[in-house]
Amino acid sequence: MADLLYLAVVFFVVALILAVLGIRGAGISMEIAKWLIIVFIILAVLSLLLGGSFHLAVLQLGMLGLPACL
Repeated sequence: MADLLYLAVVFFVVALILAVLGIRGAGISMEIAKWLIIVFIILAVLSLLLGGSFHLAVLQLGMLGLPACL
């Protein structure tokens, strides 16, 4: 989950640099950073609510209809 936060910071810094330079790609980079932060917050809340037992692998197995004990 820390990778999401790291990527969000990277995209935010890229957006700031692009904005200072006046390049139009700053908005896209800022949108990516915003969505990465939103996903990070959702996963962090789920992890806190489930006592730290929440993992992306369990979520993916649940979406496939497979039991999480595999």
